[in-house]
Amino acid sequence: MIGSIRLRIYRRLIAVLITPFVLLWASKALSQDNYEIQVYGSETVKPQETMVELHSNYTVQGEHEEMNGVYPSQNQLHETVEITHGLTNTFETGFYLFTSAQHAQGWQVAGSHLRPRWRAPNEWELPVGVSLSMEVGYVRPQYSSDTWTMEIRPIVDKKLGSWYVALNPALEKSFAGASASKGFEFSPDITISYDVTQVITLGIEYYSSLGPIFSFDPLHEQQHQIVPALDLNLGEEWEFNFGIAIGLTPATDHTIVKMIVGRRF
Repeated sequence: MIGSIRLRIYRRLIAVLITPFVLLWASKALSQDNYEIQVYGSETVKPQETMVELHSNYTVQGEHEEMNGVYPSQNQLHETVEITHGLTNTFETGFYLFTSAQHAQGWQVAGSHLRPRWRAPNEWELPVGVSLSMEVGYVRPQYSSDTWTMEIRPIVDKKLGSWYVALNPALEKSFAGASASKGFEFSPDITISYDVTQVITLGIEYYSSLGPIFSFDPLHEQQHQIVPALDLNLGEEWEFNFGIAIGLTPATDHTIVKMIVGRRF
C-alpha cells in the first residue's frame, strides 16, 4: 500500500517536470554556460581518495550569433576536467578546468573553479543526506558574460528503495560581468531516478536559473532545462551519466548532449 502511494507521488512529480517540456518545446535558445550539467548527491569522496571526472557537453542547437563579446554556443564542445580529493570523512575539495572547442575558435581553456564541500556526518542520523558546497572561480569573457562568480549549493538527497531524489537549491552570485548588480540568483536543480536493474538507472534531471532571489526574472529570461538521463552502475570506482538536455525557454540553449565519465583512485 505504502509502496503504491510512493509510486503515484513520484509519477506526479515526473509529470510536473515533463509538462513544461511539452508546452515550451519550440522555444528559441540564447547563450548560457554549460560546462558541468550535474545534480549533486550529498556523499563526499572518502578520505585520501581522488575522483577524476570528465564532463563532455556538446551544444547541438544553441545561439548562432556572438552576443556582447561572448562566442555563440552553437556547436561548442565543452570538456571539463573535475578532480575531487577527500580530505576527511565529511570534507572534500574539487577543482574544475573548463575547456571549449569550436570550429572558428579552436580548442581553448575557458576558465577554472574551486569547490570545497562539507557533508553532515553519519553520527547525526539525519533522515536525509545533507551537504553544502561553495564554488568560486573565473571564466574568460569570450565564454561567459559573467567572469568571476560564486555559487553556494545546499544538497539534500534520499534513497527510497529503487528510487532516488536529490535537490540542489543553489544560490549564484556574479562579481564581474552582466549580472554583477543583481545580487544572489536562485538556481534550483533536481533529479529523480529509478534503478531499472542493478546496472541501469533511468532518471529525469531538471536545471534552472530563475533570477534574483527577491525578484525573479520574467519567464522568457529564465533558464529551464529538462534532461532524460541514463546512469550505469559499474561499481564503486566508476561513474557514468548520459543525457540529452532540452531547453524550455528562449534564454536556454535548446539541445545539449551531455556525458560524465568518472573514476575513483
